[in-house]
Amino acid sequence: MGKYALGQSVLRSEDPRLLKGGGRFADDRTLLRMAHGHVLRSPHAHAKINRIDTAAAMAAPGVVAVLTGADWAALGWGDVPGDPPRNLRDGATAYKPPFPALVADRARFVGDPVAFVVAENRALAEDAAELIEVDYAPLPAVTDTEAASSGEAPAVWDGAPDNIAFVHLVGDKAAADAAFETADHVVTQKFVINRVAPAAIEPRAALGHYDAAEDRYTIYTTLQHANPYRMSLARVMGVVESRVRVVSGDIGGSYGMKSSVYNENILVLWASTVTGRPVKWTSNRTEAFQSDSQGRDNVTTGELALDKDGKFLGMRVKIIGNLGAYVTQAAGGPLTINLGTLAGVYTTPAIHVDVTAVYSNTTITRPYRGAGRPEAAFVIERLVDLAADRLNIDPAELRRRNTIPPDAMPFQTGLTFKYDSGRFEENMDMALEMADYAGFVQRRGAARARGKLRGIGISNTIERAAAPGFEGGEVRFDRSGTATVLSGATNHGQGHETVFKQLVCDRLGLDFDEVHYGQGDTDIVPFGQGTGGSRSAAIGGSALLMASDRIIEKATKIAAHMLESAIDDIEFDEGVFSIAGTDRQVTIKEVARAAANPGSLPSGMEPGLMAQAVYNATEQNYPNGCHVVEVEIDWETGALDVVKYSVVDDVGTIMNPLLLKGQIQGGVGQGLGQALMEDLRYDPETGQNVTSSFMDYCLPRADDFSMIDVKSNGVPTATNPLGVKGAGEAGAVGALPAVTNAVIDALSEFGITHIDMPATPERIWRVMRG
Repeated sequence: MGKYALGQSVLRSEDPRLLKGGGRFADDRTLLRMAHGHVLRSPHAHAKINRIDTAAAMAAPGVVAVLTGADWAALGWGDVPGDPPRNLRDGATAYKPPFPALVADRARFVGDPVAFVVAENRALAEDAAELIEVDYAPLPAVTDTEAASSGEAPAVWDGAPDNIAFVHLVGDKAAADAAFETADHVVTQKFVINRVAPAAIEPRAALGHYDAAEDRYTIYTTLQHANPYRMSLARVMGVVESRVRVVSGDIGGSYGMKSSVYNENILVLWASTVTGRPVKWTSNRTEAFQSDSQGRDNVTTGELALDKDGKFLGMRVKIIGNLGAYVTQAAGGPLTINLGTLAGVYTTPAIHVDVTAVYSNTTITRPYRGAGRPEAAFVIERLVDLAADRLNIDPAELRRRNTIPPDAMPFQTGLTFKYDSGRFEENMDMALEMADYAGFVQRRGAARARGKLRGIGISNTIERAAAPGFEGGEVRFDRSGTATVLSGATNHGQGHETVFKQLVCDRLGLDFDEVHYGQGDTDIVPFGQGTGGSRSAAIGGSALLMASDRIIEKATKIAAHMLESAIDDIEFDEGVFSIAGTDRQVTIKEVARAAANPGSLPSGMEPGLMAQAVYNATEQNYPNGCHVVEVEIDWETGALDVVKYSVVDDVGTIMNPLLLKGQIQGGVGQGLGQALMEDLRYDPETGQNVTSSFMDYCLPRADDFSMIDVKSNGVPTATNPLGVKGAGEAGAVGALPAVTNAVIDALSEFGITHIDMPATPERIWRVMRG
């Protein structure tokens, strides 16, 4: 509808409220008689707990309760939710370790929760925690991903003496091996995919309240999936779901990190039952580095087989992935569910992947923006550049020779994914033109004259978005004719409020000011699955489209009754019902008002104008694109500047170009951060996280970027009614390999063909002089 129509760059309707300080985040919540909790965490990466003495802490000023692992064991609640057990290489079921909210006998990473102190305020709780005496007996620890399953590392769990959590095999091994036997060229490279922190601007927080009068639990927290979250909490506590309410409010970023139930969420609810008071816990930044789930962290060996003309024949990949000390919800996902991205946009006929997941004495890992897609894209796109260097073929040309053509759609790749649409070569052509690829040689020469090394990198990447699943939505008109839109998807920065209101306004002919948006409260959103995996537009949007169409269907009958017309003669356009060929009409607001009056309705029709819908997606979609990056490196210091960044993305139908561009640019920023500066490091001797503050963990800032130019080459997908493809993770997927390829191209005159991430100035300086 006019400026609110889908496809328009509508400004975010939530921003004025947020910019004026009107956000409602978890730590903003305050309840009467609220107490505050603090978690005492293990200072050791691996240690036996011989004794805990809480007497001094209990006697400290303002302390309400002190809970320990022994108390947790006596409580009888279930473990922190985690993935079900998978299989080992021999097919046997792998050991799944327990995951208590508080450990009683052994700590397995620095930050493992040992006790929970509840006091009148946060400072008193922190002070009291220092009075708890814990007798630790330190044990050998392992933090290195590759070493964990070497057979020489100490066991994190007695039930998994080799530290192997599971093995996952996929693809056609025989066909892949045969391809290598006939290959004219084989390129092989080990890739260390560094561990990173989501580092959301809003730390995790939780406020738990047990209402004894209602025998009901309420938690206010930061999350991505309100309704599944409620189900998980109910199972932990052993109660029916209707006795649990989950409220998220505004969420200051997540990137996958806030999509599971953490120890602290359970602790505040438990503490509330013990104290009879609401209990709040809020993480500080160092605590976040110790306890928030972390991302990536695998060691991958990739091999690509080619014929004499550079045609890809096969690929083999071996991955060792680090889960940390425990198995949390979706922990195995990044290592398994998106491996199809390894096929890229290429015709490679045979691919085999061998994944080994390992335990270590480190913080848990789980999905982080892309959830395996950036890692897989990094491997294939780096192998392509290595092959181009080996065969002395321009990297763009080698990609062109192997790219899937549009007339091959639908295309079954050599590894699980089946693409329904896309113009992959056209994406690359557009991106190369944006980047002035043809003029790069001249720019490289000019840079060299200034004492700079200049490089250019390409990444043709594709991912799976909106995996099969469902989402709920509701459109509800009130007696005045304005509407409320409810979605089971949960906005944590993407702009759902704007886009979903835009969708409903466009479909029903309403004004933005006439629509209220609600989410993230299980008492008002009856059914939903949440946000993750770039699913909201495709699945959540489709649910609201279905609900809107159901509104139109009922409203058409009411309008026909009001206009004394046959239903088949009623037309609907821009919020107006009219009799075809006449000027007789009523607006949808007038229909909504009439719907509240039984006397104004057709005989037997139920009053009210509202509709719920649940869209069930049976097929995923495949956003794809091309990134071209240009960098300059200072010869003397290794300092790097990103001087040009060009992106062409195919995300199908574009709902809001402004928000799309922000999503792509934000994802690029996270990929660039991992490629150039972000790196979570653990001391190999002590297991201490030595990058547990922003003094040591480097996040990119605006001045670390060039302008990120974004264009679209959308090919609508038939996998959902809107034709959209997910966009939330696309930027991160393409950036990781493109930036690294550009760095290595700049260093190519030194004979360097690979550099591990992050390519910091020090690392670059060392390899130039290595």
